[in-house]
Amino acid sequence: MEHVIGTLRTRDTYFWATHGGAELDLLALIKGKRYGFKFKDADAPSQTRSMQAAIEDLGLEHLLWVIYPGQQEYALDARISVISLDRVRMLVSP
Repeated sequence: MEHVIGTLRTRDTYFWATHGGAELDLLALIKGKRYGFKFKDADAPSQTRSMQAAIEDLGLEHLLWVIYPGQQEYALDARISVISLDRVRMLVSP
């Protein structure tokens, strides 16, 4: 997570959670836009209720990225993308 925060070049980073137990590992505010991240160790991360809660409760720019150790990129749905750690820098480039 520290690598991602350094790559994003912002100090406006937060952990987000609801009383119901939904969590977002990293919420980053960059140039007035919100970016959400979940970190998974799984080879093929899947969508969770926590991800849906984050999408419904926060106005995120892309909505949500799931960072995992693999190299394949794919969509869990129209608002959630699974990407490799190496790809994070390109997500928020000007």
